[in-house]
Amino acid sequence: MDEIKKMKSGLMLGVNPNAERQPEDFYATSPSALILFLDKIAEDGIELNKAIWECACGMGHLSRVLESRGHRVLSTDLIDRGYGQGGVNFLKNEDTFDMDILTNPPFKLAEKFVDVGMGKLRMGRKLLLFLKIQFLEGKKRKELFKKYPLKYVYCYSSRQLCCKDAEFEKYTSTTQFYAWYIWEKGFSGETIIRWI
Repeated sequence: MDEIKKMKSGLMLGVNPNAERQPEDFYATSPSALILFLDKIAEDGIELNKAIWECACGMGHLSRVLESRGHRVLSTDLIDRGYGQGGVNFLKNEDTFDMDILTNPPFKLAEKFVDVGMGKLRMGRKLLLFLKIQFLEGKKRKELFKKYPLKYVYCYSSRQLCCKDAEFEKYTSTTQFYAWYIWEKGFSGETIIRWI
């Protein structure tokens, strides 16, 4: 009976308590999620830089969509998964870049990706991260948002897939609520929430 309660509460939270986490937190984003987002921000008049760094590119799911939209994409990842340049640690690279940064970071490192990413951007460039809506909560994150005010949060009105090891055919549904978080270097003001 306790096992059933544990399973039900875990599923309500959007996790399977018996599931083994992917060791590097590699949960690939469905390309359709990025397509929906890019269409919506274009409709809203938000432009991305032509040059974009996908710094946790995995197997290239997001990079390929960006390239199909005419962006020049620098695709790197700490782990070599057969796409882009492997062995590149985004969190330890100290260069600044005149490009936007767009990725789905490992959730356990998301705060570090914000801190490091904002340090790498030149004025007016954007950091766009695909994260769970729960990233908005927490006292520690409140301080992060004070330091780096969010310009936009784009929330999906339907569930989007993020699949362990990019096994989209195996994982066909999710209970997670995802959003795109957009920071712009130099922005200060109130966050705007929009829906996709």
